[in-house]
Amino acid sequence: MASIYLIRHGQASFGTDDYDRLSELGCRQAEVLGRYFVERDLHFDAVYTGELSRQRKTAAIALAERLSADQHRVDARFNEIDNAAQLEVITPILLEQRPELKAWWEKANSSSKDYQKLLEQVFNYWVALGADSPDGLQSWAEYAAGARTALADVMREQGPGTDTAIFTSGGTIATIVAHVLGADDQATYQFYEPVINCSVTHLLYNTNKVSLSYYNDHSFLDVLGRQNGEALITYR
Repeated sequence: MASIYLIRHGQASFGTDDYDRLSELGCRQAEVLGRYFVERDLHFDAVYTGELSRQRKTAAIALAERLSADQHRVDARFNEIDNAAQLEVITPILLEQRPELKAWWEKANSSSKDYQKLLEQVFNYWVALGADSPDGLQSWAEYAAGARTALADVMREQGPGTDTAIFTSGGTIATIVAHVLGADDQATYQFYEPVINCSVTHLLYNTNKVSLSYYNDHSFLDVLGRQNGEALITYR
């Protein structure tokens, strides 16, 4: 069997002008993730990231000098769902149907809880559209197909007996996990919201199938954080 480790990036800079940047805590989470890999003596045959800064920076910090140019592959299909564009385009549509969402919309830029509540409504509406989507937005069908195909390509490229790391984002991890479990598209969000920054999801595969070994493991952040009196668990 071969292994794929799906790793969510460290905490980004929510509420700032540049969300796509690791916060100070996000950098620390990536350092602790790297220590976890060292203590497990886990070495990767290949490392994939999306194009996003927060994904690439998490990989660079966690793997430090062990990330070589010939190992690292950048694939845009591992980018995050474009939440900002979805909120901008879909929220006005939802507000016409459900004016009560306005309170969440007004606080979304300053309150991560209100942002998440609104995101759930927007995400599920987007998924329900399937291959359709408002002008200017990538459709759910296209996005999900890209993530699934990217996973299949990694499995084919790396082959048996290998360990591969994919540094990506919560939406992509949720999409892949739902696919591996054979879950309905509408069930995807339940795997999205709980994903912890720098958590690890483990897949096992061979030429015939891919299976979920474990999902969203962040116990090492809790244990190693407690050893140093640090609170390292974040959702956003």
